[in-house]
Amino acid sequence: MYILDTDHVSLFQRSHLAVVANILKMPADKLATTIITVEEQLRGRLSMIRKAGNNEGIVLAYTNLSSTITYFQSVTVINFDDKSQDIFKKLRRKKIRIGTQDLRIAAIALAHTATILTRNRKDFSLVPSLKIENWSLENT
Repeated sequence: MYILDTDHVSLFQRSHLAVVANILKMPADKLATTIITVEEQLRGRLSMIRKAGNNEGIVLAYTNLSSTITYFQSVTVINFDDKSQDIFKKLRRKKIRIGTQDLRIAAIALAHTATILTRNRKDFSLVPSLKIENWSLENT
């Protein structure tokens, strides 16, 4: 199983050539994202709506929100469950110094024995036993 981190979801949504090509090579049942990524993207879209300063900006912000909702209806979204929470707490006790949301995504991936697709090797590489790949690079 491969879990798209928020950056890879965003790249896919923006039609990044390498990300799209790699995703299209995979069976849909081998790809997922997390409820954490849903939260991050929805927060971003809602923030855009609040900050929109003119009619065009408001329409665009709501269009982006609608597109985001439609996207998440088309992919498997893995929840943050009790097993993920237990792993998250263990990682916190190990004092792994990455952001809370990234640590939650890592915990979900570990709970599901999945590989995270991300460009954020700097942070995710600090999590023991976590498998990471970057599909935004050519020839991956």
